[in-house]
Amino acid sequence: MHPLQHQVSSGQRWRIFLTAALALGTIGGASATAQAQITSQLFASMLNSPTFLTAPPGDTARVFVTERFGDIEILDANTGATIGTFLSIGDTDGEGLQGLAFHPNYAGNGHFYVYYRTTTLSRLVRYTVSGDPNVADSLSAHVVIEIAQPGPDHNGGWIGFGPDGYLYVPTGDGGNQHDPANNGQNIVGELLGSVLRLDVDGDDFPGDPNRNYAIPSDNFFADKTGEDEMWAYGLRNPFRASFDRLTGDFYIADVGQNTHEEINFQPASSTGGENYGWRLREGTIATPSGGVGGPQPPDGVDPIYEYTHGGGDTQGLSVTGGYVYRGSITAIQGKYFFADFVTERIWSVEHNGVSVTLFDDWTDDLVPDVSTIDQIVAFGEDANANLYIVDLSGQIFRVVEKIEVPALGTPQLALLSLGIALGGAICLRRAGLGRLPAG
Repeated sequence: MHPLQHQVSSGQRWRIFLTAALALGTIGGASATAQAQITSQLFASMLNSPTFLTAPPGDTARVFVTERFGDIEILDANTGATIGTFLSIGDTDGEGLQGLAFHPNYAGNGHFYVYYRTTTLSRLVRYTVSGDPNVADSLSAHVVIEIAQPGPDHNGGWIGFGPDGYLYVPTGDGGNQHDPANNGQNIVGELLGSVLRLDVDGDDFPGDPNRNYAIPSDNFFADKTGEDEMWAYGLRNPFRASFDRLTGDFYIADVGQNTHEEINFQPASSTGGENYGWRLREGTIATPSGGVGGPQPPDGVDPIYEYTHGGGDTQGLSVTGGYVYRGSITAIQGKYFFADFVTERIWSVEHNGVSVTLFDDWTDDLVPDVSTIDQIVAFGEDANANLYIVDLSGQIFRVVEKIEVPALGTPQLALLSLGIALGGAICLRRAGLGRLPAG
C-alpha cells in the first residue's frame, strides 16, 4: 500500500471518489464543469420613482438612491434594507432629481453634489453631511452652477467625478425637437448640448453667487473661442454617462431624435473638444428629419455603437447608458452595459479603444428572481463595483453570478452511483451496520 493511503480515512476516500466522479465530465458526455452566467436579483423595492444609485468612495456598507421628487435614500449595501432618508430637496419638477456624486475626498470634507431640474433651470448644488453619517445637513446647500432651460426636456441628469478629480456635467440641448436653437453646435454664449468639466474645489467667479467653481486650466476651450466650462459638445440628451473605473475611458449615451440611439466614447487620453455631431448628425447619418441634418463636421466624432428605432431585439427608442463592468464576475469583465428605456432590453458591448469588438443581448439572462425589470432609468455601481439596474417604477435589481451545472451523461451518472454506493457501504461499516446480524 502506498504510504499516502495510510493517511486517508475511509470517509475521505468516499469524498475523493465522489469528487472524481463529478469531475470526469469528458468521459462519454458533456462537461460537468460549472459555467458562470449572470442573472439579476431584486435588491430593493417600494422606492418612490428611483432615478440613480451610487455610493461614496470606499463605503462598502451603504448605497444611496436618488428619487425623482427630491429625496435621497440610504440602503444597506448587503440587504437592500432602507437605512433612512439622507436628504430631502423638495425643489424639483417632473424630471426632478437625476444626479448624485460624492466628492473624491468625501471621507474628509463630507461634500456631495446633486443635479436636478426645477421649472425653469437645471441646478447643480453642493451639500455637506451632518455629524450623523446617515443624515445630510439640509442647510448646507451651496449652488455650484445654474443653467437656464428653454424647454421641459433634454436636460441630461448624470454627474460624476473623473479620474482627474474634476466634476463632469452633461447638460443636454434643452429641447424641443430638432434643437431649434442649435444648442448642440453652439459653443459661444451657451452651455447646453455639451459636457461641462468643473473644478469644484475652486472659485473663479467670487462675485457671482450662481457660479461657484473654477475652470480647469486644461479645459479644451479655456484658451480658445468657446465657453471655458465646455469639455465636449454636440449632444442632444446625454442620458447617463460613466467612467470606466479601470481605464478612465468615458462613455456617453445620447438619446436620438427619430431614428438612432447612440453610445459615444472618449478615451482617457483625450484632451477634450470632441464634437459628437448633434444636431447635424443622428448617430452616423445626417439627421433625416426636421431639415437640420448635414455632413459630419470637421471635428466630428462618430458613436462607437448605434441602434435604430423599432421593436426588434437590437432596437429601441430611448437609450439609457450604464457602466463598464469591473466587479467580481469574471465572465463579464470589461463589458459596457446599457439598455433601452422603452423596449426594456439590456445589452453590452466591448470596446478595444478603437472599435466595438463584441455585442451581447442580456435581456433574457437578466430576468430577475422576483418581479420584472421595466422603465430602466439608470444603472448604478456601488463601492465594490457591483452593477445595479434602476427601475423608475420603484425597484432596484443587482446583477449577480449564476452557476449552472450541465446535466451529467450516462457514464458520469454510473460513476456517481458507484461512488454513492461505495460511500454508503463505508459509512455503514464504520457505524457497525455493514454486517447482517447472526442468524
